[in-house]
Order: sequence, then C-alpha cells, then structure tokens
Amino acid sequence: MLGGSVRGIPYYVTGIILLYGILFGRLICGFLCPFGFVQDLLYRIKAGKMRVPRGVDAPLRKAKYVILVVFVILLPLTAGSAYGAGIPWFCKFICPAGTLQAGLPLMAVNEDLRLATGVLFAFKLSVLAVVIIAAILIYRPFCKYLCPLGAIYGLLNRWSFYGMQVDKSRCVGCGACEKTCKMDVEVRKNVNSPECIRCGACKSVCPGGAIRSEFSCAKKIIRR
Repeated sequence: MLGGSVRGIPYYVTGIILLYGILFGRLICGFLCPFGFVQDLLYRIKAGKMRVPRGVDAPLRKAKYVILVVFVILLPLTAGSAYGAGIPWFCKFICPAGTLQAGLPLMAVNEDLRLATGVLFAFKLSVLAVVIIAAILIYRPFCKYLCPLGAIYGLLNRWSFYGMQVDKSRCVGCGACEKTCKMDVEVRKNVNSPECIRCGACKSVCPGGAIRSEFSCAKKIIRR
C-alpha cells in the first residue's frame, strides 16, 4: 500500500519529502514554499528591520528541531494522528501557514466552520499574527525558528545533490557574502549550512565569483 502508514507516520509522504530533500536540500524553501513567498512579501513592507542577537537567535533556531522531534515524530508514533482525526499534530496545533492558506479561506466560505471555531483556532490565529508581525521585522522567522519541514531539508543540505561551493582560491575575504545573507549563514565557513535556503544572494554579490551553485549527481555518488 503506497499510501499506508505506521502509527500515524505516512511512509509514502515521508519518502517523497526525503527524496526532495536529498535532491534539493533547502532550495525548496527558497523557491517553492508558498509561505516562504508570503514572508518575503511581508519583509518588503517599509518598517524598521532587526536582526535577532546571536545569543538569542542560536537557541531559537533549535526550536524547529524540537518541533520536528515532538510534533512530527514522537506524537504520531506514540499517539497516532491528532484526536484520531487524521490530522498531523503540527498542523493541528501550530502551523500558521495552514491557518492562512487553508483555515481562513475555508472559514470565509463556510458559516458552519465559523460557528465551530473555539479556543484552539483563536490560539492558531494568535500564532499566525505573531509570525506575520515578526516577518515584517525579521527575515523569514517561520523558516528560521518554527518550520519542521525546513528542519528536515536543512539536515539534508550538506548531502543534497544540489549544493553550494566556495572556491577558496578566488575568495578575497571581503565578507560581502555574509553581510548580504538574510539567513545569517557563515558562508565562508559553512556554505551548506542547514540554515541556507539557496537563494543565491551571496553568489550575486561575490566580487571574485568564488561562490557557485550546482546540481551534481556524479560527485555525490562518488563521495559515497
């Protein structure tokens, strides 16, 4: 059964996610994620921008891995889907993307759903509101701190067939790549960081052309 599952874990969907991750890494986050696009638009709003201090940012970045382990792995394995309704725990209790792109549109056209809303939906609206406000001030806060799918793709960044490379012989050490990176990746140290969404901003500002991106199956297979 292609669409089967074990204790709430859909192995067909899991396999597809892992396949995309090993092929592209977080390139999917950078160019294919609808909610990532929404955050990009929100960040364009003219308002005071801020970068979270590194001492706060680093622990917050780990939150998405905690969410991945608890809401995507442990709860489905131990308790099945949320309330036995076939709904993933993360989608049920946290996901602001689902609230914006599915919950609100469905409620707009369905009065019964509007009447059925309660504390849980109010909580999810508050999560969405916080993420929207944060996205105006901070670049892609959901991607940085909350998204479990981004966590999966990020863990596969290092080994994905599509990757980034820095030619040390052409690097002039100006640091322009790291100054322009909105995901705050230490490009020269770890260009394939789990936080890199492959947006290409670092590559576009490199004066020496030291940074390149490529899709290379052969090299990855040889390394293995």
